[in-house]
Amino acid sequence: MNEVDQYYPAKGRVILHIDMNAFYCSVHAAEEPDKYAGRPTAVAGSAELRKGIIVTCSYAARKMGVSTGMLVSQAMKKCPDLVVIQPDFHLYRRYSRAFMNIAYEYTPLLQAASIDECYLDITGSRQFGTPLGIAEEIHHRVKEELGLPCSIGIAPNKLLAKMASDMKKPNGITVLRIRDVPELLWDKPCSQLFGIGGRTADKLKKLNIYTIGQLAAADESLLQQRFGVMGLWMKQAAAGIDHSPVREEKDKNKSIGHTTTLPKDISDMEDVQRVMLNLADQVSRRMRRQGLMAQTVQITIRTPDMKTITRSQTLPSVTETADEIYHEACKLFRKHWKEGKPVRLLGITLQNLVPREESAMQLDLFSYEKQPKIERLTRVMDELRDKFGESAVLTAGMLGDDPSSLIRNHKLRGTSLQMDFLRNEDTH
Repeated sequence: MNEVDQYYPAKGRVILHIDMNAFYCSVHAAEEPDKYAGRPTAVAGSAELRKGIIVTCSYAARKMGVSTGMLVSQAMKKCPDLVVIQPDFHLYRRYSRAFMNIAYEYTPLLQAASIDECYLDITGSRQFGTPLGIAEEIHHRVKEELGLPCSIGIAPNKLLAKMASDMKKPNGITVLRIRDVPELLWDKPCSQLFGIGGRTADKLKKLNIYTIGQLAAADESLLQQRFGVMGLWMKQAAAGIDHSPVREEKDKNKSIGHTTTLPKDISDMEDVQRVMLNLADQVSRRMRRQGLMAQTVQITIRTPDMKTITRSQTLPSVTETADEIYHEACKLFRKHWKEGKPVRLLGITLQNLVPREESAMQLDLFSYEKQPKIERLTRVMDELRDKFGESAVLTAGMLGDDPSSLIRNHKLRGTSLQMDFLRNEDTH
């Protein structure tokens, strides 16, 4: 056994979790250090209206009491020197691809968890050195090549790697072994265990389970009775056990989605329809660009108190048109949402994607004649927009003053739910 081998288990895995620190603000600081580096900054939509929500803020701003989810006007009261930056998602995607490409050089087993974090399974990467050596090298390269800070967790599974990356922020590297769990985690409240939200933590309190240690020692049958399979997972997670694999997804899209956070709550169906129309327009464009068609439409709704629900419908045949996606999304909304109830965020995700050339269109008796005409019209509209810009062909229903009207602008359009930007350089 050589010197490096002793740092890798004979059985088991070595997982890294890379988490970029204050990612959007850090990207702006890397791009324009004279303007933003070291200053209290925040990225927010509708910054000029002072009604926007803080999406993220720099650590200098956090020290002044600014936090994610705060209104811009509130943040400015806490920190009058706060520099509010308009989001540039095209730029963020470029930096996201760049840091993940660095990580990808050390293992093909990379799973993007979001635009600013990923898991790496480096069990088979000992040719690059020890796990700590690999983490330090990635950490150094991301800082030197991109000018970005990140935190990295090293652990035997994804759960502990994620927990470890949160322990030293910003810019830290933490090793967390299963044997460290009792000392480092068991005195913490259950809500600090990744995967357990505030509502679940409240339910656990009713069972007199307050800490992660108490959860690890809890009666398994009681947890299963109260939470089903989730109860068994929670008990194992509290003991530091997690068998979920790092799923390398760079080969193919499983879904394409888009959400937009609104500057104020909307409840009128006419407003909802306009947002859905813009979302359907852009997700269908992105899907067609990749030569795919969808069988399932899913909507995402977030309430003003940040509760999120998703509902989906599988269609009788695959589709690529914005019109069908829009009508299905509106139908889902009406079915699952009480009319007049306010929403703060809306999203559409297309799932069960298949390559266009492999999808035999199942045309019904009434649509088979007009289908080729619809396809030709869609192609012509796509060509016009490719040539003259996303706003070259619009319908009246798409026009408005909320962020959904801006999503055709790739710099401003918001965060994708899915990670297709990592696998496809063409992210107009």
